[in-house]
Amino acid sequence: MINSTGTLARIGRITGVLILVLAAMVALGPLLWTVTTSLRTPAEAFGNPPQWIPLHPDFSNYSAVFDKIPIGRFFFNSVIVTGLIVVGQTITCTLSGYAFAMVSFPGRSVIFGIFLATMMVPLQTIIIPVFVIIRYLGLSDSPLSLVVSALGSAFGTFLMRQYFMQMPRELGEAARIDGAGHFHTFLLIYAKMAGPAIATLAILNFSGFWAEFYRPLIFLQNQDNFTLPLGLVGLQGNLGTGSISVVLAGVVLAILPSVVLFIFAQRYFIAGITAGASR
Repeated sequence: MINSTGTLARIGRITGVLILVLAAMVALGPLLWTVTTSLRTPAEAFGNPPQWIPLHPDFSNYSAVFDKIPIGRFFFNSVIVTGLIVVGQTITCTLSGYAFAMVSFPGRSVIFGIFLATMMVPLQTIIIPVFVIIRYLGLSDSPLSLVVSALGSAFGTFLMRQYFMQMPRELGEAARIDGAGHFHTFLLIYAKMAGPAIATLAILNFSGFWAEFYRPLIFLQNQDNFTLPLGLVGLQGNLGTGSISVVLAGVVLAILPSVVLFIFAQRYFIAGITAGASR
């Protein structure tokens, strides 16, 4: 009986590993195809049957990206815009999440419910009023228009609230007995304990806004203000006649920062995602 149980357990583990490997292959397949196609000549890119490994890697596609568009300028714009959004959302979402979790005030549950309901509203339905507000603020065709309109986040607030609700309230009560206010309690105690959740929020925001295309397409007109995803459209050429290999070379360059960030910060990301899973 014991041997049968052990055998079933091993079969279960092997099956789970195989399923995970299959899922990883499905998830990484498009990325691998993007990288390999960026190393092909335009003729090889549409070869039939397709080849996963290019026979004659062509690295000139990457130099062509720098020749066709000012990718350095676009990269700089994306770093500034994404960095400001990440910092802004980290501050606002952490503070609001703490307030909804630890501070009692009238209508807290109702306000939080309304706040969460905004997650069900598609961006496309509110982009026009947001654009009008941006214009009245004098931020039209400015990278700041992307920053100001993204400083708040219902999802980020929800993430931080759930994390703070798992923390012991006794620490805050002890601090307030010693004379500390809510802000000092948050800053000196809870914010330090929320490191994994803050890192998770920052990584998710970076990945999302680094690859954002829709809002820059609506808000920006001057090419000097373009972010990287919007600037890469120039690689398509007139009427889409550009080389697909060059386009995908630009895509590979654009996704590298997100990949590098996740590699170095995955420990904090996993800790934040799995926090409280055992409860």
